Amino acid sequence: MQLADNIVPLLTLIVLETILGIDNIIFISILADKLPDEQRDKLRYWGIGLSMVMRLGLLALIAWIMQLDQTLFVISGIAITGKGLILLAGGLFLIYKSTKEIYHKAELGDDANAPDTAKATFRDLLIQVLILDMVFSIDSIITAVGMVEQLWVMYTAVIVTVGIMMVASKPIASFISRHPSFKVLALCFLLIIGMSLVAEGLHVEIPKGYIYFSMAFAFLVDVIQMKTVRPSKPGN
Repeated sequence: MQLADNIVPLLTLIVLETILGIDNIIFISILADKLPDEQRDKLRYWGIGLSMVMRLGLLALIAWIMQLDQTLFVISGIAITGKGLILLAGGLFLIYKSTKEIYHKAELGDDANAPDTAKATFRDLLIQVLILDMVFSIDSIITAVGMVEQLWVMYTAVIVTVGIMMVASKPIASFISRHPSFKVLALCFLLIIGMSLVAEGLHVEIPKGYIYFSMAFAFLVDVIQMKTVRPSKPGN
């Protein structure tokens, strides 16, 4: 009976973790485009695999994770917690990276990525992925603790979610790489997520439903535009 009672929370947690994991996949896919073709899958699988190891390890330290919600100090009436500092740092990092990539795409064009690609190394990009993995992992674990009490449910949800991310990462990365307009849209999504992380770190709640609905609507508009606007033929 106890197993049956945990099925619904487990499925709910898997869905929630998968939705949150899409942000991670998009970020990894955009960074992977800076690498040679033979290293792109390696970065995706290493990034997602290490995120699972990180989340499972953090679950083992769940007592310490929950202490991150305790107030460290107060600034202008805003209580700053350990979790808040991590979210602020991660949000600012995501805003910086997405803004920089949007600038390269919109202002400098695709050719401007050439020097950036030459400088990018697998190690540097993997470190950037791990920084964001840490932010998303702590956020998702604190969310999970608020939903379920059994550790085995959290462990199972993490493992299943990472499996889904592994399968979905290559199709999503290929789609983004083939369609430049979707790459810019994906960067805008990451910019919004970064802003929401900063807001959450300052205890300003932005309902995630609004964010993901806006993202889904913008994605749908881009799909419709891609299907209806055909490139003009030479001589027309």
